[in-house]
Amino acid sequence: MVHGCYREISSWKGSGSKIPAGVAAGHPATVEVGLRVLDAGGSAADAGVAAMLACCVAESVMTGVAGGGFATYYEAATATTTCLDFFCAVPGLDAVRAAAPMEPIAVAFGGVPQRYEIGASSVAVPGVPAGCGVLHRRWGRLPWQRVVEPAVSLARSGTLLPHAHASTLATLGPAMLPGFGAQVYAPRGRLLAGGDLLYHPGLDAALDILSEEGPAAFYTGGIARRLVETVYASGGNLTYSDLSVYRVMLAPVSSARLGGSAVRARSGDLTGFIATLGRLPELGGLSRSARAVAMADALRSHGAQRLGDTTNISIVDADGNACVVTLTLGLGSGVWLEDLGIHLNSMLGEGELIRPGTGPGERMASCMCPTVVTAEDGPLVLAVGSAGATRIRTALLHTLVNVLVDGDDPETAIHRPRFHVVSDLVHAEPGYPQDELEALSAAGYKVQQWETFDHYFGGVSAVGATGSAGDPRRGGIGRTL
Repeated sequence: MVHGCYREISSWKGSGSKIPAGVAAGHPATVEVGLRVLDAGGSAADAGVAAMLACCVAESVMTGVAGGGFATYYEAATATTTCLDFFCAVPGLDAVRAAAPMEPIAVAFGGVPQRYEIGASSVAVPGVPAGCGVLHRRWGRLPWQRVVEPAVSLARSGTLLPHAHASTLATLGPAMLPGFGAQVYAPRGRLLAGGDLLYHPGLDAALDILSEEGPAAFYTGGIARRLVETVYASGGNLTYSDLSVYRVMLAPVSSARLGGSAVRARSGDLTGFIATLGRLPELGGLSRSARAVAMADALRSHGAQRLGDTTNISIVDADGNACVVTLTLGLGSGVWLEDLGIHLNSMLGEGELIRPGTGPGERMASCMCPTVVTAEDGPLVLAVGSAGATRIRTALLHTLVNVLVDGDDPETAIHRPRFHVVSDLVHAEPGYPQDELEALSAAGYKVQQWETFDHYFGGVSAVGATGSAGDPRRGGIGRTL
């Protein structure tokens, strides 16, 4: 049994801190859970843990409790920013055999099939339960059971599937439907559609165990045993040692200036978000067309483009603390702990996330970059993050420029059309200003205009002084208390 209320965080009295308490995320149920915890006196960390677990129920097309992620926490009392790394680790410590081959699947991505691999050998060491535990232990106020209980209730009732999630589900069918997944995502022989009930049989029992035993259940307890046995039986190499030695790590935090504010996020993300900001010229004095070219030049990428089965939560509490969490399941391995309703991750099936020389027990790489923005004198300006794998950097940059340079509120900033750059090709959403696209063409870029808004362009959630907003591309919403 896990007990206790952790230390209360005192309010920071900076005069510039005027952000209302609020939550932005990828599902109404996730947002509602976070708001309820804030309203009960919880800190941003309490609401962050509750919302993380809620999204593992309501947003399982995007993520799950057996996944991994990062959390960036801004503590108003000390004006400090900390990033927790609870991303997945490479398994195989004490392995006694070679893992079986993974199963290749093709997923349509921007109209082009992309190769992924699933199966038991794609399952990496999960980090979400451990991340929840450390986030709560460091900055939580409410009892552990209090912040887990809302997710248990959601798992017992099920949640409605947003239309945007249903569209993603249709794309991810090859990863989501094998085995037990068919009972969850196609329970009557047809794929769930928007507005249908999404229900995971057994997931409430798993979350009950997490509530009673704490995160240790996934690393040294009964759920750990089930993880190892299930993966091993299907040819994977997740071991007891992999789970028992897993620890949440501190990721270094870097900053860059934009629009007179300090943008703070972890160092070492695969797309180099903070470094990208550092390559930008001063944008305030540029025309919109010149600014578009400068942004494209800074964003130009020659790496592989991945779909990214990811979600993001941004939270600010009444004291000005902020918690931004990005988490993922990969695409999902197709391997389940069936009586516990837990879909295992497929992170090893995305080979570019394993840097050369990374061995068992070591962290995989990630594009995730939960971010906070502060004013010159310290107060919080914006809590923001995005889903979207290699488009995370793109979505964040567009949103931050819209807010910090153009003065948009979060909802307007997130709803505005974006472009994403791959080598010399610019993918542009419908409605992106034509004169700016012409300037990009004149600068040597080839422009591909999309016909519809799509989850390809990321999924931002943000809370700022002028409101809270989620990304309509992924069914997100934002609300304030």
